[in-house]
Amino acid sequence: MRRAPLVRLAGQDRIMNLHAGQDREALRAAWREAWRRHQQGLPLEPLQAQLADLIAMHPEYQQQMQHAANELAQADGRANAFLHLSLHLALREQLATNRPAGIAQIHQRLVAAAGDGHAAEHRMIEVLGQSLWEAQRAGRMPDEQRYLESLRRL
Repeated sequence: MRRAPLVRLAGQDRIMNLHAGQDREALRAAWREAWRRHQQGLPLEPLQAQLADLIAMHPEYQQQMQHAANELAQADGRANAFLHLSLHLALREQLATNRPAGIAQIHQRLVAAAGDGHAAEHRMIEVLGQSLWEAQRAGRMPDEQRYLESLRRL
C-alpha cells in the first residue's frame, strides 16, 4: 500500500498528511484558500503559511490562484502553477529533513553559488521533477542515489 507524502512543518512537531483523502481539485483549492486568506490578512495554519509564502514568491501564479480549477485546466501554454509550487514544497520538506541524506548540503552549496535561495530551489526542482517523471514513466519508486547524483552535478 502506498502512503501519501507527509509534510513536516519546519520548526513544528506536528506532521500533516497533505494528500489524505484529497483529490487534485481539493489540493488546488487548498492552495487557492491559503492565498485568499493571506491576501485578506486572515490567520493561517502553518501549512497555509508555507503555501502562501511560495505563492508570494511567484507573482506569475498569483492571478491564477484566484480562478477556479477548471479555468486553470485550459491548455493555453501556461506553466502548471500547482505542479511548480508543489515541487517547491516537496523540496523544502526534503531540505528540512535532509532526506535523502546530503540534500541539505547540496542546497547550501547552490545557495552560496547563486546568492539566492529561490534560484537554487528552481535548479533543484528541475531535477526533482525529472526524477519523479522518470520514476512514474518506469512504474517504480524514484532512485534516490541517481537523484542526488544529478543534484550534485548542478
